Amino acid sequence: MTAHVLILCTHNSARSVLSEGMLNHWAKKLGRDVQAHSAGSAPSGRINPFALEALQNAGVDTAGYRSKSWDEFSQDGAPPLSIVITVCDSAAAEQCPVFFGGNGQPVKVHWGYPDPSNAEGGDEGRRRAFELTRQAIGYRMLQLLQLPVETMSKAELQQALAEIAKA
Repeated sequence: MTAHVLILCTHNSARSVLSEGMLNHWAKKLGRDVQAHSAGSAPSGRINPFALEALQNAGVDTAGYRSKSWDEFSQDGAPPLSIVITVCDSAAAEQCPVFFGGNGQPVKVHWGYPDPSNAEGGDEGRRRAFELTRQAIGYRMLQLLQLPVETMSKAELQQALAEIAKA
């Protein structure tokens, strides 16, 4: 059964999109039955072009990516979520809608990253910041994919995800 992972950031334009792309990319390469989704509490309606560039430079297919509201994942017909990850501090502090998993509430964890769109140094500085953020996110997503998510209890999964956050 597919493990659905929702990654949240306020605007769903940079860090959450990088996370969705890297998790889906690595899951496909490793043959893992994991599907990432991303959303935001106040979606900007556009994806930061530096995020798309960083993903495409890493060989990630970004076709169909869009900035969307987290409300899509709390409605009937939404995928049953196993894990919800917040990647920006403001989204982590917000009251999330109620998300449903295949087995009740999904496990929630915060993996914060600085906003690469605030990097100094003009376009080249932002490009570098997006690439470094993509690499950091990719590393954590690889760690997540090493977990036997389908056989772990919620408490075990929560602990394992919290340990990844500390790395």
